[in-house]
Amino acid sequence: MLRCIGLRRENKDLTERRVVLTPDQVRTLISEYGLRVIVEPSDTRIFDDGAFAAAGAEINADLSDCNIVFGVKEIPLDDLHPDQAYCFFSHTIKGQSYNMGMLRHILDNGITLLDYELVTNKRGRRQIFFGNYAGYAGMINTLWAMGRRLLAEGIDSPLADVLQARDYHSLTEAREAIAAVGRRIQSEGLPADVVPLICGFTGRGQVSRGAQEIYNLLPVVRLEPRALAAFMKRGALDNRVVYSVEFYKNDVVAHVEKGAMFTRQEFTDHPERFHNVFNRYLPHLSMIVNGIYWEPGFPPLVTRGELADLFHAVERPRLRVIGDITCDINGSIEMTVKATNSNNPIFVFDPFTGEVHDGVEGRGPVMMTIDKLPAELPLEASWFFGESLLPYVPALAAADFSRDLPDIDMPVEFRKAVIALRGVLTPDFSYLNDFLPRG
Repeated sequence: MLRCIGLRRENKDLTERRVVLTPDQVRTLISEYGLRVIVEPSDTRIFDDGAFAAAGAEINADLSDCNIVFGVKEIPLDDLHPDQAYCFFSHTIKGQSYNMGMLRHILDNGITLLDYELVTNKRGRRQIFFGNYAGYAGMINTLWAMGRRLLAEGIDSPLADVLQARDYHSLTEAREAIAAVGRRIQSEGLPADVVPLICGFTGRGQVSRGAQEIYNLLPVVRLEPRALAAFMKRGALDNRVVYSVEFYKNDVVAHVEKGAMFTRQEFTDHPERFHNVFNRYLPHLSMIVNGIYWEPGFPPLVTRGELADLFHAVERPRLRVIGDITCDINGSIEMTVKATNSNNPIFVFDPFTGEVHDGVEGRGPVMMTIDKLPAELPLEASWFFGESLLPYVPALAAADFSRDLPDIDMPVEFRKAVIALRGVLTPDFSYLNDFLPRG
């Protein structure tokens, strides 16, 4: 039914509490645009059913009347109904093997799939995202993991005061708590075994910026990548500050041809011509916060072999925690062998055996690999996401998905986000046929 939208409950993982539109934003759609909004009941959503009902939405488990159904994460097969249009983060465009069964089901059942990740402006910049909140929560959790790891080693520090992001009532409360930890560092100093505490950041997008915004609540001294080794050699270390290093692509990869220069365009077009050199920095880093975009075929940032070399070189390396916010399984951080959730967020990766052990104890770095970090700050993250989605919703509610793609009256930004139309991959995504299980 045109001009009717649905908001589904998130049931892939019950720690997911986000929603793509808040009750206030739903009220706007109903009162100002005359849309009908159906909200699937949920016991876990950050906003309860009553808040949506008070905004004018219908609470109903049946979303079949909806022209399009909006969600956050991947949808279980039993909840993907034939001939329906859905919009969610599908994690399919890289041919991710763990979601190809879902995509096969979508095609076999005449379903239309739109993906927020593909909604970009003329300059190719994403318009709808949780990225900065992933950075916020990822940094909070990385600091929390560091505090817990140090305690497991018998080292008390101000970082022991940091909670997991989900345990703060709001982002404001989390910021105030991190700032208080920073004041303790300034007044009491860090234990000698931790100094210098250096966090390396990768990526230049919303994720990295959000993470650094949180880290900068501490007393931070910024270091340049190429000066890191000389800084460590000088030994002029301050226990009342923490250090940050921001790495760009030309810092972490080099051309395979000796003397050849790095160019972003060549790296994008021919990643096979470059190799990883990030391992030169590993001995100096206490934490890594990874926020890069990565695809198969590009050099990894940290390999298992490099990690093993680091742990062979010294009994207890400085590197204690890796916060892999991007969470590409077996991707840019090869120790990211599984995604975690808020209830079991961290594990230790043994660099010699490849075994993993949940928690903070054991040989190897602590890995923080939660794959839906904004869910730990659901209140603010939902509002932020909804504000970016809201302007597009009336047109999507009125879009006639029974027509051919060029003939659908819909926002141009979303036209590029249609992966499948009535069970057929659109031309830009026909390459996914090579990754699909045969029906």
